[in-house]
Amino acid sequence: MDHSVLIAITFLAAIVNGGLGYGFSSITVPVALLFYVNRILNPALVLVELVINGYVLLINRRSVPHIWKRVMPMLLGLLVGVGGGAYVLSLVQPSWAKFITYCMLLPLILLQAAGIRRPIQAENAIAVPFGAGVGLLYSVTTISGPPLALLFNNQGYAKQDFRAALAVIRTAESSMTAVAYYFIGLYSMGSLEIIPYIVPSVLIGIPIGSYLIRWMDPETFRRLCMSFDAVVVGFGLSRVLVELKLTIPAVAHSLLAAVVALNAYLLLRFFRQRAPH
Repeated sequence: MDHSVLIAITFLAAIVNGGLGYGFSSITVPVALLFYVNRILNPALVLVELVINGYVLLINRRSVPHIWKRVMPMLLGLLVGVGGGAYVLSLVQPSWAKFITYCMLLPLILLQAAGIRRPIQAENAIAVPFGAGVGLLYSVTTISGPPLALLFNNQGYAKQDFRAALAVIRTAESSMTAVAYYFIGLYSMGSLEIIPYIVPSVLIGIPIGSYLIRWMDPETFRRLCMSFDAVVVGFGLSRVLVELKLTIPAVAHSLLAAVVALNAYLLLRFFRQRAPH
């Protein structure tokens, strides 16, 4: 199999991760699932992300004491969600795993693209169930950046605290998921064989992203990444709907068109709001 697409998309994803502190899987998975099944892709990405997240945690370690008490309940929920999600992934057929992944991702990406900000007052009450949901999402899809960013932005985390909280949660979830995959037996030669195609992209892309974000508005950069994600996820969902014979091609294409139109509207609204009056 030609791995050039995997190299290109992981390089782009690494640049995004270097700039935002998250987004590697959010960019990689929707595209890579067009060529690989979850059971091959996920274990490879989890092992790579374990290193990425550990590095991000290391460089943001000074802010960890500020956020530790707020994220601790989420870590408890993660443990339950990761175990359940890994078990589901081991049972579900590849096409249905793709369908679940795209269905989980699309609303989260569109919510981020819409720029919703609604702080939750009872943060402690939702922490454990939210953590369980994030753990389930991550172990099935290897993606958790959109819901975490949505919550932490809504709750008004300062920039460094935001990065530290993301790093703590994502290091924990990737560690737990790596262990869960091992015990369930999801690692295979197919997964290990694609890791060498991912690592160079990460090593080169993350420093580039860290440099570029100094010259760009982070919010604009994030919205452009979410818009790209929305189109790719919409395309992937339309394909898998036909593949599973859940609908006819015309309906699937209409769904993709609706996603593209909504995404274009949200992006246009964002730039209009930021334009000087």
